[in-house]
Amino acid sequence: MSDTAEKDLVKLSQGNLANLPEGVLRPNYERSGLTPGIVHIGVGNFHRAHQSWYLHRLMQQGLAHDWAIVGAGVRPFDKTQRRKLVAQDYLTTLLSLGPDDTDAEIVGSMIGYVPVEAGNGHLITQMSDPGIRIVSITVTEGGYYVDPATGGFDKDHPDIQHDAASFDHPNTAFGAIVGALARRRASGVGPFTLQSCDNLQGNGSVLRQTVVSLARLTDPDLADWIDEACTFPNSMVDCIVPSTGRSELELTRSLGIDDQVPVTHENFRQWVIEDKFCAGRPPYEEVGAQFSDRVHDFEKMKIRILNAGHQLLANASELLSIPTVPESMANPQLSGFFRKVVTQEIAPVLASVPGMTAADYVDLTCRRFSNPRVADTTRRNAHDGSARHATFLHPSIRVALDSGGSFEGLALAE
Repeated sequence: MSDTAEKDLVKLSQGNLANLPEGVLRPNYERSGLTPGIVHIGVGNFHRAHQSWYLHRLMQQGLAHDWAIVGAGVRPFDKTQRRKLVAQDYLTTLLSLGPDDTDAEIVGSMIGYVPVEAGNGHLITQMSDPGIRIVSITVTEGGYYVDPATGGFDKDHPDIQHDAASFDHPNTAFGAIVGALARRRASGVGPFTLQSCDNLQGNGSVLRQTVVSLARLTDPDLADWIDEACTFPNSMVDCIVPSTGRSELELTRSLGIDDQVPVTHENFRQWVIEDKFCAGRPPYEEVGAQFSDRVHDFEKMKIRILNAGHQLLANASELLSIPTVPESMANPQLSGFFRKVVTQEIAPVLASVPGMTAADYVDLTCRRFSNPRVADTTRRNAHDGSARHATFLHPSIRVALDSGGSFEGLALAE
């Protein structure tokens, strides 16, 4: 970009919303009038393209103005993320990438970000606030301290042992959650809903296991109260959201916006949620989320076809030096391998969900993977393969072993 073009960039901030280029959607609500109702731990790209967007769209309709998000994090990465978002008033540019066009939208549903510090004192205090009625979390599939051998809680992990001895100065998000709930119980504030937004089958149940088990190591009465009073809705989350790198930053700048942490995503979203919220919730159904008691069927279809599909492609593509998922799908051998495995080894044992058969979902996934604008990298999908394979591929292999079905393609991906 030329020096002249650089001077024409509009720095993303609340004060500059009116100066953004024509065609960029922006908040139509007064953000100073928003009040927090959600603390979200793990403010990565996926959260800002998914849950944050659903809330933003509700706010655009004059709804959920008392459900604004306060971001939080417990990792060194989160300090950098916080600094960048504070500098632009917690606003994010979302770029929706269709096969032939790009839509830009500024999302304003986040209004704060807890300081990231050792001991997480500010985070515990924020979650203890009576106005906070949901604590949501994205810590990746492998971040819940689950023993891979048993599927149970890994109580011997050093992080867990530390937090069990010190809920007032925890290292983990889960220790901070237990510390905040202990304060709320003692003060009579009451519980909040704990909502996992991670791409994990039974994500609410896994989150319950981690939080309740951690509390039980030190205070069984508190653990019983959390188990009975808090709710942990399972949900299926879906949107392909690539990491932000140089090309994503350049695309944002080409539109005239100076955003240090923009997010690109495919032009597709899905969120299916159990309606189990102990302290109220935003009306997400008004902006396309679906409430269902069949979340497990939705998530099983998504995890075993879409997420497993990423794993089927990832390692082979890495070996062939194919950098992105769309380029993998353009390779006849790789796309043929993908379609054959999901069609013959995975889809036949999956139940249909309202509005979608497994065969329909395979076709949808092929279209989504082939979108040339969504440069989701094979390296990102290959990362942490031991955890991803256990979650995405192994369930289908176990079904095949139990039923006598075929699993040659799944085994090859291993």
